[in-house]
Amino acid sequence: MAEEIIFVVYGAIAAALFFDFVNGFHDAANSIATVVGTRVLRPLQAVGMAAVANFAGPFVFGTAVAATVGKGIIQPEFSTVYVILAGLVGAIVWDLVTWWLGLPSSSSHALIGGLVGSALMVGGLQALVFSGVERVLVFMVVSPSIGFAIAAGFGLAILYFLGRSVPGKVNRVFGRLQIVSASFFSLTHGANDGQKTMGVITALLIAGGMLQSEKFIV
Repeated sequence: MAEEIIFVVYGAIAAALFFDFVNGFHDAANSIATVVGTRVLRPLQAVGMAAVANFAGPFVFGTAVAATVGKGIIQPEFSTVYVILAGLVGAIVWDLVTWWLGLPSSSSHALIGGLVGSALMVGGLQALVFSGVERVLVFMVVSPSIGFAIAAGFGLAILYFLGRSVPGKVNRVFGRLQIVSASFFSLTHGANDGQKTMGVITALLIAGGMLQSEKFIV
């Protein structure tokens, strides 16, 4: 293996870790916004809770998302270290720009878009795994709609059953429940967003010849 490629792989892995760091303050903070905003937890407590839950996510829910990102977006022959690095840089820049401007934006969209864009520049449409890209795009559209429907239904149910309850008592109960919901939100965030970086790093190791593709391990 050329020494140059080794350094590029290490640099790309560092970029992937930096993307994960950016994702932490860009996306992961959403999971603790409610408990901090309502003063159920202090910011430091909420961050600690989110860190533990995000770390545990992949161990609880498995690594299917990492496998999709690592080998289900770009065809293996086009999944080079430079293509993946270009996708990471694009995602990082977009995340930082939207964070600076205070615009809500998904790091998942940025990463997938960066990988797809860099692959298209190198090999055109034939560089993409269409089944994987299609599945990702469908769920990027469907998942917010499902979340909206569930949240709306749950909100209406709460208003129906608790609309005339004593506010103080309801606030105490829901304050505790917010800790549960925020913890689970962080857990699922780690299982989803955290895995994307795992998949990217694994793809980098394969592209750099440090890991055999038939032994795809995240």
